[in-house]
Amino acid sequence: MSDSPVDLKPKPKVKPKLERPKLYKVMLLNDDYTPREFVTVVLKAVFRMSEETGHRVMMTAHRFGSAVVVVCERDIAETKAKEATDLGKEAGFPLMFTTEPEE
Repeated sequence: MSDSPVDLKPKPKVKPKLERPKLYKVMLLNDDYTPREFVTVVLKAVFRMSEETGHRVMMTAHRFGSAVVVVCERDIAETKAKEATDLGKEAGFPLMFTTEPEE
C-alpha cells in the first residue's frame, strides 16, 4: 500500500446553464377575401383549436387586423405558419400567417 493520502471527497457536479429557447408568436393576418368559416377550419386543423376558440381567434383578427394564434419555439412556429398559409393558397385564398419574436 502507498502512504499517500487518498481524497475521498465527492467532486461537485457542475450543471451547465441551459437557456430557454426564444419564443415566437404565430400571427393571423386579416384579409377581406378568405371566408371566416375557412379560417376557422384551418385553425382547427393546423393548430388543434376547438370550434369556439378558432372562431374567437378569427374574429379577433377580423376586428383588429391581426391576432396571436399561438406562442411556441421558432421552428414549430415557422412550420405551423407555413402549413396554415399553404392550406389557404391551395384553396385559392390569400390567407396569411406570420411569425415574430415574442418580447
